Amino acid sequence: MRVDFYQLSRDPVEHVLPQIAARILDEGERLLVVSAHADQLTRISVGLWDAGPESFLAHDHVAAPLPEVQPILLSADCTPTNGATRVALVDGQFREEALAFDRTFYFFDADTVASARESWRTLSKREDVATHFWRQEGGRWRQGP
Repeated sequence: MRVDFYQLSRDPVEHVLPQIAARILDEGERLLVVSAHADQLTRISVGLWDAGPESFLAHDHVAAPLPEVQPILLSADCTPTNGATRVALVDGQFREEALAFDRTFYFFDADTVASARESWRTLSKREDVATHFWRQEGGRWRQGP
């Protein structure tokens, strides 16, 4: 199980998630996007629609018809109705349920950095979890120590 910590310092998550989601779909995997904030999920939905003319990323909200067929599913909780093996926690709050996925993408910003640090300390002590840290530098993601 792998947890990637993404520190947002330049761009909001709705601008960076489409690139990561596209890579996940290219790998033949499905993604669950989790936020407790409905307005944030709406902004992410718009970002997935506007990812580019040749890179539309099929997705929908969990309450829509047939959520199980969506390659990217937007939800308030970590239930992988679409069979996702990857989860993106986009509201800065880590959820223990995310550890049931093969890989977790945990996005946090300046407002949620304290919570992210605590999650890092806890998870990095576990032998069954590989933790990786990424930060934005000049519009690119760099892996940190």
